[in-house]
Amino acid sequence: MKQTFNLIATAAAGLEAVVGREVRALGYDCQVENGRVRFEGDVKAIIETNLWLRAADRIKIVVGTFPAKTFEELFQGVFALDWENYLPLGARFPISKAKCVKSKLHNEPSVQAISKKAVVKKLQKHYARPEGVPLMENGPEFKIEVSILKDVATVMIDTSGSSLFKRGYRTEKGGAPIKENMAAAILQLSNWYPDKPLIDPTCGSGTFCIEAAMIARNMAPGLRRSFAFEEWNWVSDRLIQEIRTEAS
Repeated sequence: MKQTFNLIATAAAGLEAVVGREVRALGYDCQVENGRVRFEGDVKAIIETNLWLRAADRIKIVVGTFPAKTFEELFQGVFALDWENYLPLGARFPISKAKCVKSKLHNEPSVQAISKKAVVKKLQKHYARPEGVPLMENGPEFKIEVSILKDVATVMIDTSGSSLFKRGYRTEKGGAPIKENMAAAILQLSNWYPDKPLIDPTCGSGTFCIEAAMIARNMAPGLRRSFAFEEWNWVSDRLIQEIRTEAS
């Protein structure tokens, strides 16, 4: 199992700087880019950022990056990655998303199919399974994403599961709800501080007020929800519980 991971916190356009500040506040150096914040960290970082980041969308592991102008290059690039450090035997690993922008490869379903085939071949080789026998996928789920931008492929694993705006406290929503992570980001960009009153006369379902209360109480936004990584065998249940206890 890997000790250090290249990680990405995805963010809505314009909110990257807010997410960057949140990542640094947790003690991690980071690089702010369009739509994402890059940083390095261990398993603890995966748990902490999922639990504490208020403005991010998801936390993803970057498995690798490589040039991919042809399907053969894509296959070989995905095959060369160290999947054995992430996916145990029996894991479910759907290629849940493929996105191609300004690249020679543009057929996204084909990108998904080729990537899936490459991961299967790599795991069959590593776990000494015959190629003619399908791999059993009945274990924990690792959602894989492939992004190709200007003929460079980035392969990622989603650690979050549902988007981080789903805090777990909302049972109903109004007619025009604002996402919780967007509300938290706007609060952080405003002149409001926890020692000041907050008045929202058109509060709707109360998202701004709830997020402000959580900020004021220093309450981790992910305390009331679960995450994809909690099902993974290389993420310690004890460590998860320790970090959750510290955050509560």
